[in-house]
Amino acid sequence: MSDDTSVDLVTGAFSYSGSHIARRLLESGRSVRTLTFHPDRPHQLRASVETCAYRFDDPTALTRSLEGVHTLYNTFWVRFDHGHTSFANAIESSRMLFYAARSAGVQRIVHVSIANPSIQSPLPYFRGKALVEYALAQAGVPHSIVRPTWVFGGERDVLANNIAWILRRMPVFALPGSGAYPVQPVHVEDLARICVDAAQYTSDTVVDAAGPETMPFGDLVALVRSAVETRSPIVHTPPSLMAAAARALGVIVRDVVLTPEEIKGLMAGLLVSHDPPLGQISFSGWLEEHRTSVGRSYANELDRHFTTNAA
Repeated sequence: MSDDTSVDLVTGAFSYSGSHIARRLLESGRSVRTLTFHPDRPHQLRASVETCAYRFDDPTALTRSLEGVHTLYNTFWVRFDHGHTSFANAIESSRMLFYAARSAGVQRIVHVSIANPSIQSPLPYFRGKALVEYALAQAGVPHSIVRPTWVFGGERDVLANNIAWILRRMPVFALPGSGAYPVQPVHVEDLARICVDAAQYTSDTVVDAAGPETMPFGDLVALVRSAVETRSPIVHTPPSLMAAAARALGVIVRDVVLTPEEIKGLMAGLLVSHDPPLGQISFSGWLEEHRTSVGRSYANELDRHFTTNAA
């Protein structure tokens, strides 16, 4: 591996947020390396990025893949348990990655977490994120933790896109509870900028990545419905019924649409920041610009993460 300190490593540079971070680094003149589970998957950045496979089964090989890296941008995580993929494994793999970075001499880690993580959380996603932050602190590498709220935009957007897809295709949209709980979406390009800026900090830092608009989730869904010009009614349902509807839709599209834990996190108002927003791109402005294209096709999470030949 190169000893050139202009090299940064972005985990998942061919995935969602990682690709936006990698592109921003390349445009600034940095060389980029990536770790990926799909080293042969086609991607627009493939010719510009040095590619290595994750080797959590071989700590020596994992350390070698990080040699010569100045900054590690870590986007590695899982959205839900699936097959051999689990939150527990993701926590342990993250710990291995941080210690490999220390052994390889990485000078800083920028870690993408989530807004409002808590070790006491009953939700495995938020609890797991907090445990990974703790592992990062224990590794002893100078670091910045970036905590995004709900990320939207870009060519691999899942959540906002699939809300629009459901509104375009389904006879009704099921909204859990009152819909009054707040969300604060942040655009993926804002997240990438905040991450790259966070690499310049000299002390261990935690920053939220949140957009300029906070609104009730019900209002966000209504905005999307208006933008895509559909008349599908928005029906308020108990969370348990919403979870059942999500499972039924998942069978149809062969995907995990929304987990019961994600519904609970949404309704608990965890997808907001309590700090001044660093994001600049508003959800409403982005939606107006992309109203004709958003939700035209379904974004399948399982295909993107678990199908080897997916684009």
